[in-house]
Amino acid sequence: MLKKIIPALSLLLCASPLYAAHPLVSDDTGTQGQGNWQLELNSEFFSDREREGGITQKESGGEVSAALSFGLSDRIDLVVGCPLAWYEVKEDGVVAADESGIGDLSVELKWRFFDDDRSGFSLALKPGLSLPTGDEHKGLGSGEISGGVLLIATKESGPLTLHANVGYTRNGYALQEDEEGLRRDIWSASFAGEYELSEKLRAVADIGMATNEEKGSAEHPAFLLGGLIYSASENLDLDCGFKAGLNDAETDSTFLVGMATRF
Repeated sequence: MLKKIIPALSLLLCASPLYAAHPLVSDDTGTQGQGNWQLELNSEFFSDREREGGITQKESGGEVSAALSFGLSDRIDLVVGCPLAWYEVKEDGVVAADESGIGDLSVELKWRFFDDDRSGFSLALKPGLSLPTGDEHKGLGSGEISGGVLLIATKESGPLTLHANVGYTRNGYALQEDEEGLRRDIWSASFAGEYELSEKLRAVADIGMATNEEKGSAEHPAFLLGGLIYSASENLDLDCGFKAGLNDAETDSTFLVGMATRF
């Protein structure tokens, strides 16, 4: 059963941090400003297929998440979010697993500790915790508190904005089978760009890699993502994107759509 649940649990563990410019996986250094709020409603739908030992395994599912950000100061945000996830695994066309429910709650702080207006370069640090609100027996959570930190760099230059992220997560596992089959220490790195096509429309792209959660695998999942962000108004953004796996360790394809409103 572990091999059936690992892909879904891995997806949730990778998705647990909250990101500012959906559909990008990479985060930016931007904060809301003291006393300001932002609500994000994001969704993703994935499909993956692999063949091993003469058995074809197909997995599909998705996630809908809500994230609420509040500006504690001009440079510090508090971000809380929780996903609702579902997945189905089929082996040679026969359903082997079919689960849904709430995932693990994320609580994070983003601190923009360096900001140079002249060069457009800024740095931020984003520590966070993942709380065990998901059912680990269904592959919807880890069952224990996990923690991590993300270092973010952003460079603005006219219509082009670039982001670089390096992150570390220390996962905890309540189930013995997860403890035996999954790594605790996860490193990640990604690089993203945004380009203003017009006053209201931005094209975005992202590429990244992370440590494979499976202890038995030396191939680390890598992805490439492209998408659009449309500013319907000053305080409302709509977005969509497509993420493709660059190797067998990454989910084959993921479609993303979301919205962010500020108040």
